[in-house]
Amino acid sequence: MLYFICSSNNVVLIRGKSLRFGFSFDLHRLVEGRPLRLCGVEIPFEKGLLGHSDGDVGLHALIDAMLSAAGLPDIGTLFPDKDPKYKDIDSTELLKQALSKVKEKGYTIHQIDLTFVCDQPKLSPYYELMKTRIAELTGLSPLDIGIKARSAEGLLLEGNKEVIACFGLVVLKDNC
Repeated sequence: MLYFICSSNNVVLIRGKSLRFGFSFDLHRLVEGRPLRLCGVEIPFEKGLLGHSDGDVGLHALIDAMLSAAGLPDIGTLFPDKDPKYKDIDSTELLKQALSKVKEKGYTIHQIDLTFVCDQPKLSPYYELMKTRIAELTGLSPLDIGIKARSAEGLLLEGNKEVIACFGLVVLKDNC
């Protein structure tokens, strides 16, 4: 079997490798009194994301897409919000645990693409920091990680509450 993976950065030919794709979405409300963490990076802003963990929608979308591609249960099943041990946990720890489960199934991450949707804060100044942090956590090259953001044009208001959403796509390859 031959597979071609095309991206804006490169074309990769993988012989005899099985590719698996996972897609995910996460959304959390912005609230006062919490730090804003996205992809393991603290973003200076007057509000943070509400969640049982640290609310990092970028890492949550990444984790869920990765788990889906590997045929594993979703993030809420593996790390339930009813379990007190996950209260305020750093999502980088959840990513490490999920990566371990994916590796046990015989897969490694080949490529990651994340798209944030929010009006505030502007995320473009933090793209490279987020890519670097994800690269550190996953062992990928930053060139294999795409991060971007789009404005919600004021449409992501839930009862006058601001939110940040993230879509995640992960490509896994088998380790054969």
